[in-house]
Amino acid sequence: MKHSGYDKFPEVRIKGCDDRAWCGWPAIQQAIEARLPKGHKTVLVIDCYPGVRLDELYEQLISSLNPAQWINAEDARHDEEQLQDLLAGNLTEDRVFGVLSHHGLSDFFCSDKLATLRREVEQASGLTVIYGSGASLVHPGDILVYADLARWEIQQRFRSGELGNWGVNNQQEDILRRYKRAFFIEWRVFDRHKTPLLKRADFLLDTNQQASPALISGEALRDALRQITRQPFRVVPFFDPGVWGGQWMRHTFNLDRAKPNYAWCFDCVPEENSLILRVGEVRVEIPAQDLVLLYPRPLLGEKVHAGFGAEFPIRFDFLDTIGGQNLSFQVHPLTEYIQQQFGMHYTQDESYYLLAAEPGAEVYLGTKTAIDPGEMLDDLARAQRGEKAFDDEKFVNRFPARKHDHFLIPAGTVHCAGAGAMVLEISATPYIFTFKLWDWGRLGLDGLPRPVHLEHGAQVIDWQRDTEWVSEHLVNHFEPIAEGDGWREERTGLHEREFIETRRHWFNKPVIHHTHGGVNVLNLVEGVSAVVDSPGHAFEPFVVHYAETFIVPAAVGEYRISPSGESDGQQLATMKAWVRG
Repeated sequence: MKHSGYDKFPEVRIKGCDDRAWCGWPAIQQAIEARLPKGHKTVLVIDCYPGVRLDELYEQLISSLNPAQWINAEDARHDEEQLQDLLAGNLTEDRVFGVLSHHGLSDFFCSDKLATLRREVEQASGLTVIYGSGASLVHPGDILVYADLARWEIQQRFRSGELGNWGVNNQQEDILRRYKRAFFIEWRVFDRHKTPLLKRADFLLDTNQQASPALISGEALRDALRQITRQPFRVVPFFDPGVWGGQWMRHTFNLDRAKPNYAWCFDCVPEENSLILRVGEVRVEIPAQDLVLLYPRPLLGEKVHAGFGAEFPIRFDFLDTIGGQNLSFQVHPLTEYIQQQFGMHYTQDESYYLLAAEPGAEVYLGTKTAIDPGEMLDDLARAQRGEKAFDDEKFVNRFPARKHDHFLIPAGTVHCAGAGAMVLEISATPYIFTFKLWDWGRLGLDGLPRPVHLEHGAQVIDWQRDTEWVSEHLVNHFEPIAEGDGWREERTGLHEREFIETRRHWFNKPVIHHTHGGVNVLNLVEGVSAVVDSPGHAFEPFVVHYAETFIVPAAVGEYRISPSGESDGQQLATMKAWVRG
């Protein structure tokens, strides 16, 4: 394995906004003060995503503004017990799975207390600062700042013990339960709350790095996001260790050697990843989800937006078991099950594309022909009780896994990647909905048993996905589509039950692509680097390195991918995914 040129901190350079972004608290204070009218009653609202450090916000910014009055809007929030009662049906008793919330943020606040705060604002003179999550519920703001934070950073604060869930003192609670509450409730509610705010905000405040904030004007933010919908771009990947994690990503991407391994990388999951905007000399990091929420139509395309709303439905991520262990043996829910049980409107269909594989690597996929489903479920139950190991050789197909193989995994198909595989997982986005059936008797990195959901899995396994069916429909289902001078295109899936289409292009000369009105997601699966450009010069050339995932918004239309100078003479390949029309 050789180091690749993989960029772990990709930036999008924004044009025409150099004087509309600031870094550091003193510069941020000056920028906000410049917008405050002198000698008039003014209300400055700083609404916040959950997880923003309110103490730092007050000490470093609000107190420096010398307001006549400051109000923490969260003083009007329901108390912990009231929130628990309100959300009991969404939280459930399960460690991992809840039910998606359809609450509005105002449901979490006491109307009488909000009314009291509103009267205080009305009676005040001079500068009033209202801050905290839900601050705009008290007053719309003469000047509105939205303090934002990426979900991955929130998870890091969960893990460190610094942060509990919003409105509850649960910093020491099981991390899976805190993540569940954030995923099923907080992030849904706060994304709905912040979307209209970002459309009118005077500023966005980047609070991802402690003591190193950045500020961008609202006009510049919206201009930047519109620019991004007209060019290829990458989100910021994040890497995480796991009990089964391997060593391929550590070496190939030159990652931190202090971690024991790297199991996952979210290389394109805008709900979780961030975007780095380079505005002049200022680096502003925002949740990539902000782009999806504010400009879904040019990003996704009309048909995709009509079907999914402001959700990015395609996920590219990495699973590394080279030098590691098998993933958990698992299954994903059928559409009707995920809708009825969890309130999610589409399910986690997926596929495994092999970037690399050690000799002897395998993928577990589907059940063996003529097995007794009851016998397999009983064997899994006994394994879960610790009475024996699951007899996977008796019940489950194992297929050799080699570089550039592609295994399709429609929901309901039992599966897992075995040790020795480097997987590019191309899938629908509901990434949390994995029912583990057997975890090889392991504990998690936290020393606790990893949750197994056999009772859910038993309800969704498709027992018709046997050896013959899987071999015919799901393993290396390659189909030549077209070819030209120096290139050829192959269809590699996905299965007809899955809404994602995938194509592989082999090339040593330029290849013309077109979004055809829908967002494209690609990964350079072979070759050192390539250049993505516009035949009509609509955007600046964009360089992509081996294994990097990049997004081409629907609004781009025609684009071209060519070998770079350092790839001269090489055979390159991209994997491209889009939502079928």
